[in-house]
Amino acid sequence: MSGIFDTHAHYDDEKFDEDRNALLSSLPSKGVELVMNCATNPASIQSTLALAETFEFIYAAIGFHPEDLIGLTLSDLDKLKDLAQTCSKVKAIGEIGLDYYWKEVPREMQLPFFEAQIELAKALNLPVIVHDREAHEDTYALLRKHKPQGVLHCYSGSAESAKEILDNGMYIGIGGALTFKNAKKIVKVAEVVPLERILLETDAPYMAPVPMRGKRNDSSLIVYVAQALAEIKGISTQEVIATCTQNSKDLFRIDK
Repeated sequence: MSGIFDTHAHYDDEKFDEDRNALLSSLPSKGVELVMNCATNPASIQSTLALAETFEFIYAAIGFHPEDLIGLTLSDLDKLKDLAQTCSKVKAIGEIGLDYYWKEVPREMQLPFFEAQIELAKALNLPVIVHDREAHEDTYALLRKHKPQGVLHCYSGSAESAKEILDNGMYIGIGGALTFKNAKKIVKVAEVVPLERILLETDAPYMAPVPMRGKRNDSSLIVYVAQALAEIKGISTQEVIATCTQNSKDLFRIDK
């Protein structure tokens, strides 16, 4: 396989500390053309930008994840704005969103940060990469209100809700969960969402697909997700990769 665009990875994660440069250097030879590395907090923003500067095929999404908001204020978004305007490899605001599974950060803090980052992305004419965990109603309400460009990362909603996301002009991100034995909901989503509105992703180092589930994920393993999607769509794996990569380039405005 060739031409893979992994639209969601975290190569600044400590799980890559021992062999990060060697692994990343090997990815092009494994069919990986492009990677979007997604920052989640001030420290990972700096490490993500460093990766994007070091590796030509890595681009950056910068944002504040809902689990990483403690200690931040809305004024910290000014730094995001400055970096997005000055670094040409920043192609999205993300990973941002809502997470009601973890209770450490109250909803009252998450909601204004998410909305402010959506507004920032729109002001910068950048797409958003959205995290939504057990917060569908509030997430969709804000997306419906602001209608940003972007993608629902690791989509976990229903096929019916996916239609609303598509109607708002956004994409659906699909990763390793599609290959899991009991993944009936995401399989149904993959059946009904047009291929032209799907992005492939890993969430590396997490969410490794079958047959590598439980191991460290990396962008080369996205081929297993593409294979599963190809079976659902009744087309070749390479066609899935080519279409999803073009979708990704269109969304993030990467012309190469």
